[in-house]
Amino acid sequence: MKRLFDILFSLTLLILLAPILLLISILIKLTSKGPVIFKQIRVGKSNSHFAIYKFRTMIIDAEKKGLQLTVGKRDPRVTSIGHILRTFKLDELPQFLNVLKGEMSVVGPRPEVPKYVELYNSEQQKILNIRPGITDLASLKFINESELMQDKADPESFYISDIMPIKLKINLDYLHNQSLLFDLKIILFTFLKILGVKYE
Repeated sequence: MKRLFDILFSLTLLILLAPILLLISILIKLTSKGPVIFKQIRVGKSNSHFAIYKFRTMIIDAEKKGLQLTVGKRDPRVTSIGHILRTFKLDELPQFLNVLKGEMSVVGPRPEVPKYVELYNSEQQKILNIRPGITDLASLKFINESELMQDKADPESFYISDIMPIKLKINLDYLHNQSLLFDLKIILFTFLKILGVKYE
């Protein structure tokens, strides 16, 4: 049932948003050099690796010029249109293609890069038993993650020691309580969060 929902939801959304996706692609090409789509290796179900798709929001080779994390609202590597896309999470829209390919679900633990997954303990590795998702409760809780790290002397160490364990705990709770109804609630919460609407 979850897989069927993922396919129908993603396909419908991609069709409805096709004009917006085209507009975003044009704006990216007009405002910065480089490809429209950014690909990055992430860890999926059963510890498999896949290329996650995003609209490119950074300058070319941004990862070679800094962390694999975005730090602060004004990370100098982020392009002008990139800031807008990130604010409204529009850069994540191409990941619905990952969902159609079966690499991701609409709702599930956000996939990490291999570097951080290698730090998981045996309990935390259980989240690799399900497909990663475009949205989850952990990413909603830390929607301002980059701002939390911007004043830290070592942002990456802070992420690993203070943020990642909390996100993993939230995802493990989801693993044991997942259902289609719960997924629908998370999708609703995601839209409300992006729009800045408070909810209980």
